[in-house]
Amino acid sequence: MIAGLGIDLTEVERIAASISKGHGFRELVFSPNEINYCETKTNKFEHYAARFAAKEAFFKALGTGWAQGTAFNEVEITNDDRGKPQLALLGATKKSLDTWGILKISLSLSHLKTIASAVVIIEKQS
Repeated sequence: MIAGLGIDLTEVERIAASISKGHGFRELVFSPNEINYCETKTNKFEHYAARFAAKEAFFKALGTGWAQGTAFNEVEITNDDRGKPQLALLGATKKSLDTWGILKISLSLSHLKTIASAVVIIEKQS
């Protein structure tokens, strides 16, 4: 059963500016795996922005916003072997949300030079 739907649009330049300030934004928001992935890309800020949009969309899909006991860098966006994006929960965030009964999280990302977007669908047991 679909329990939540979230969408977000993020300006690439806003994310680039936040990361470029060097005050820990990147480490606060992104997991080490996400940082490693984005840093290998030619247009790395587009990839960071898409992942930021995915995290925002995820919290919107929860229906709570940024929930207590969760951290942005523990909502990790990866790609499977074919390049399909996936959302995984890590650490305290996973423990905090384990009781929610989430069965599946579907994710779609898109990005252009100036804007990134993400859609998240959360499915739970009926």
